[in-house]
Amino acid sequence: MTNRTLAQETPPPGEAAFIQDLAERLKAKIIRDNPTGIMRRDAHPKMHGVVKAEFTVEPNLPAELQVGIFREAKTYQAWIRFSNQDGSINPDSGRDIRGMAIKLMGVPGEKLLDAQKHEQTQDFILISTKVFVTKNVEEFDNLIKSITGSLFAKLWFFGTHWRVLWNLFKSMKRFANPLQIRYFSTTPYLFGATAVKYSAIPQFATVDSIPSPAGDNYLREAMIRQLSAGDAHFDFAVQLQTDADSMPIEDPGHAWSEAASPFRKVASIRILQQTFDSAQQNTFGENLSYTPWHSLPEHRPLGGINRARKVVYDVISTFRHEKNHAARVEPTGWEIQE
Repeated sequence: MTNRTLAQETPPPGEAAFIQDLAERLKAKIIRDNPTGIMRRDAHPKMHGVVKAEFTVEPNLPAELQVGIFREAKTYQAWIRFSNQDGSINPDSGRDIRGMAIKLMGVPGEKLLDAQKHEQTQDFILISTKVFVTKNVEEFDNLIKSITGSLFAKLWFFGTHWRVLWNLFKSMKRFANPLQIRYFSTTPYLFGATAVKYSAIPQFATVDSIPSPAGDNYLREAMIRQLSAGDAHFDFAVQLQTDADSMPIEDPGHAWSEAASPFRKVASIRILQQTFDSAQQNTFGENLSYTPWHSLPEHRPLGGINRARKVVYDVISTFRHEKNHAARVEPTGWEIQE
């Protein structure tokens, strides 16, 4: 029996050194991956589209769900970016993890990052799998070291880290349409006296299929087709941590049981019918920065992977924007900022 409490973090010894090493490795990786042209993200560089959306908090939520931005029924303007995770720009037909990054605007209150303390944005970072690939920062740092190393390094790592290999195998999938994928935060976040994981659950009547033949950018094309005809909808839900042992904070590679704690809807997402595939909007999406640390203290990211993100995302974003001669600016509405 342990003495763990809900939402309790327990950073392992030496984590800070692994975070720093990870930041340096990923920075070196994007330099190698982008010898010419713009400096892209280390992960999720291929964007299917960045789109205008409304994020509406549900009215009359139970008291235990009225936390932070979910305290009152309200509609926020949002920019949502859909992407492939792979660090290289590849055809959409390949197996991959897909991303949904949500940026709410008009969110009052001081935020967690000192440099963006007075910004009015709140970000949620979601991917198309329930679990993160590794259990902690050390394991993730070693994964990146192996992926960017020799064939022997790859074979040794995956031969000695079976759960990482299994998590990767389960999460690498083909999809027909980014607007018809269920997304998960995988990592936990503070939520009142406990912690939560997030999920965005698509709501649609007609199921798309992967085209044959599938073009290199068919996921973007599926979004263009759907949003030219009407709105797209997601339910935004939270899964409360109810047991500190079976629902660990420090191991996002372990799924929390939905039988023990089901996801509960707290907001609706409406992606407006729109035309988004313009050069100006694509550049805007390329220059947007998303991090779970663009956040109110009530939704503070928890666990080692999120602690690493605080450092790594800032290092990569700062470096990328400097190399691209692009201002790093948080949007305040649906305007496209040059």
